[in-house]
Amino acid sequence: MRKLIATGMVVGVVLSACASNPDNFRAADVSPIQYRPYDCDQIGSESARISRKVNDLYDNLKKKADTDAWQMGLGLVLFWPTLFFLEGGDGPEATEYKQLKGEYDALQQESIGKKCNITFKPLDADIKAKVAADNKKAEQSKKMPE
Repeated sequence: MRKLIATGMVVGVVLSACASNPDNFRAADVSPIQYRPYDCDQIGSESARISRKVNDLYDNLKKKADTDAWQMGLGLVLFWPTLFFLEGGDGPEATEYKQLKGEYDALQQESIGKKCNITFKPLDADIKAKVAADNKKAEQSKKMPE
């Protein structure tokens, strides 16, 4: 019984140390009031900047989460004490990612309020397109004869 409890505690600690998948992150609550002085051109420029930064952060966070998941699987199968060496946690990049997603939403709200006629595409649109392209490349490379 004690062995089972100890194993459960180890697994719990290890799981909490893994980086989260950025697909599961919610945007921070950001008030659009801070963008009230912006004109429509400034709102468009700022939203484009934030979109680029969010995509870069997503790539970094996704790689970190995938690496942790891979290390977790390998550690559980081969040698569980290695799990204590996982980097763990989401870190400051995750906080910045959530904040920027919230700012993007606030810019969109302010744009609507000012009737700027700016098209805001979902932040995940670029990300999902990139993931789909990467998956397609991976599939094509598997089909290539050696």
